[in-house]
Amino acid sequence: MVAMGLGLLGGLIASLAGVGGGVVFVPALALVLGLSQVSAEATSLLAIVPVAIFATWQQRGSGEVHIRAALIIGLGALIPAITGAFAAHYIPEFALRAVFATLMILIAIRVWMSARTA
Repeated sequence: MVAMGLGLLGGLIASLAGVGGGVVFVPALALVLGLSQVSAEATSLLAIVPVAIFATWQQRGSGEVHIRAALIIGLGALIPAITGAFAAHYIPEFALRAVFATLMILIAIRVWMSARTA
């Protein structure tokens, strides 16, 4: 039930903020459910699959889905994603969390700065 609540709240926050679910789900899975960083990241990736499929299906009629760009990005990310998932098992937990936290801080700064100029 806690995981379902996290999904509902995370989905709402992610959709309102216009961010990927992982930004919300990974910290929630690690901090609330007590998953390791690697497990939280892997679980978040799997959880987003049905959401991505459904959202893409809903957006296809509006012409907002750019299939070619998505395929190029997806194919380009495939090898690095596999490599990163493999490497994550050999990187200390604190380092993974530090990298994730740093990335979130950098994204927050970027969003804040662009919101100020909008």
